[in-house]
Parts: sequence; structure tokens; C-alpha cells
Amino acid sequence: MNTLIVVLVAGLAGGVGFFLNGMFTRPKEQVAAQVDEPPQAANSEVDVVDTLPIPLAIVDLDMRKTTKNRALVGLASGSTALLLDDAVDGALQKALNGVEVSETLTFGGPPPLICELHAAKLNGSGAYAVLIDVTEKSRADSMRTDFIANISHELKTPVGAVAVLAEALMGETDPATIERLTGRMLTESERAAKTIDDLLELSQTEQSISENTEDINVEELLLAVKARYDEASRQRRIKIVVEASPSAHVTGDRQQIASALGNLVDNAVKYSLDEGVVTLRSVADAEDTTIEVCDSGVGIPSSDLDRIFERFYRVDKARSRGTGGTGLGLAIVRHVVTNHGGTVQVTSTEGEGSCFRLLFPMKAEA
Repeated sequence: MNTLIVVLVAGLAGGVGFFLNGMFTRPKEQVAAQVDEPPQAANSEVDVVDTLPIPLAIVDLDMRKTTKNRALVGLASGSTALLLDDAVDGALQKALNGVEVSETLTFGGPPPLICELHAAKLNGSGAYAVLIDVTEKSRADSMRTDFIANISHELKTPVGAVAVLAEALMGETDPATIERLTGRMLTESERAAKTIDDLLELSQTEQSISENTEDINVEELLLAVKARYDEASRQRRIKIVVEASPSAHVTGDRQQIASALGNLVDNAVKYSLDEGVVTLRSVADAEDTTIEVCDSGVGIPSSDLDRIFERFYRVDKARSRGTGGTGLGLAIVRHVVTNHGGTVQVTSTEGEGSCFRLLFPMKAEA
């Protein structure tokens, strides 16, 4: 079967049409002889098509027999599968008529599916259609485009504001006006700097966990994070409570984990109602160490929960701008926890508050 394997590899590399032409135009006895197998083994070539990881359909010259491999059958389900079948059959018919097909198909789902469909005629034996699932690629391209647009906006807005304020300062002699305008310039400059800092931090966390791992006492870490936000919470009469298990430990990068918790506490304080409570809690069992940051704030609509970890995504854009948020904090949280092999969970009720749970797997002792 060595010859068949070579041809198969060629097909997987992009020569699917050549592979099928050769396979379905040769007599089965000839194929079997070439691969030093008895004639009955020639049917295995059809079996090979079924096991190809590429979604593939083949039809004979008179469109009476259509073969679709397992990869194609499993590509979609429900109404999407029916629509996909119609598209493939139509492409095969065009290919039989000598028209090569190359198009992108988009199905709303659920789940959504985007694939490239290519169909062509086989030499004297029918036609074939190949599909390439590009759903994830399209999603990544869309996220990249959104990211560029968002970062451009986030930096252009404060820079533009500084330019306007600087122009207003020109020739100004009133001390009170000068103080007010320079104060606003400082605020806008800090906003741009915060966006850049968060972008750099996000880039670092996306690279994976650093080599600076250590055993971290979670209670001590939570108390340190609390201390950073005591003043901001005091101004809003918000109480930060730490309920930590002394036995809770995490192995990882202290700076990254502290940054993730800081982003959560920062959000909790910003979005809590005055005189509210923010609770930092940790508990450990045989499998995980769980760290919770819960607040009694405005909550998150259920329709937004699936998107809050996206870069620059904001539930309430107007409120976020008022509180100085960049929309990158939760993206940083997700990447930090993922780097440490953990998961993030969130529950929220509008008008009552939110609770973020970071689950870190326990490390086996050496």
C-alpha cells in the first residue's frame, strides 16, 4: 500500500483533484496490482476517501451516485447540514458541467459555520467537492480587526482631547482656567498611559506564564491587594472584606496573579454601590484553590457574560469611560488564569452584584 499512501499525502497537501482523478479513473485491478495487493483490496481506496480528514464529496458522471465522507457528514448538523448539502450538490452539478466552483459559505447556525467550498470535474469519471472549515480563522480575523479599531479609538480619543485642551491654553492668562485645563490634560494623558500599560501587560500575559514561579500564600496576597484599594474604597464608603483560608496556596507568578486580582478588585470597587461590600475569599481542597472576588454592585446583564473577557469589551461604555476603564482588565484576568492551568467562572445578577471565581489546580508536592 506504499503507493497509495504517497498519493494520499499528495491529496492532503492540496492535490485532492489529482488524487481523485487517479483513483477513480484507473481500473480497480490495475490499482491493486500497483500496490501489490489482491484485487479485492482495491475497494480500500474508497475507504481511504471516507477516512480523509478533509470534508469531501464525489459524484459520478450522471449524478446518480454521490459519496460524502465522514468528515463532510460531521461538519454540520440540523438545518445547517441541510443547507450545506444543497450547496455541495449544487457545486457538484456545476463542476459536472465544466464550471469550477470556489466560494465561501456562511451559515448562522447555531453553531455558526464558515467554510470554503471548491469543486471541479474529474477526468471522465465525475466531479468532486472539497470544503475547508475557516470558522475559527474568520473569527480570529474579525477579532484582530476589532482590536485594531478599538485600540486606535482608545488612543486617539485622549490624544485628541489633549490637543484641544492645549489649543485652549494658548494665550490663556486666567489662573483658574489654566489650572482647570491642565488638570483635564493630565487626566487624558493618564488615560492614554493606562491603555498602553494594560496593552503591554496583556501582551506579556498572552505569551504564557513566566519562569518566576513560587509558592504563594493566598491570604497574604489578598491582604496586599486589599491594601492597594483601601483608599479608593474608603472614599466611596465601600467595605473590602478578606475571608481567606490559611491553607490556600497557589504555585505561579506572583506578579501576574496579583495583577489579575487587582483588576477584579478595581472593577468591584468602581461598580459597587456606595456603602457596598466587596468580598475577597479563598478556599482550598484536594484538587483546586479557589479565589473569589464578589461585589454588591450593579451586576452584569446575562447577554453580556459570554463577551466580558474580550479585549476592549465594555458592558456600559459610558459608565466605563466615567470610571476610567480601558476594557482590558478582564482579558488580562482570563489570560493569567489560563497561563496557570486554571479557569475563570462568573455569576452575576443585575442590581445585586457579581462574583468572579478563579480556580487554580493544586500542584503536586515534589
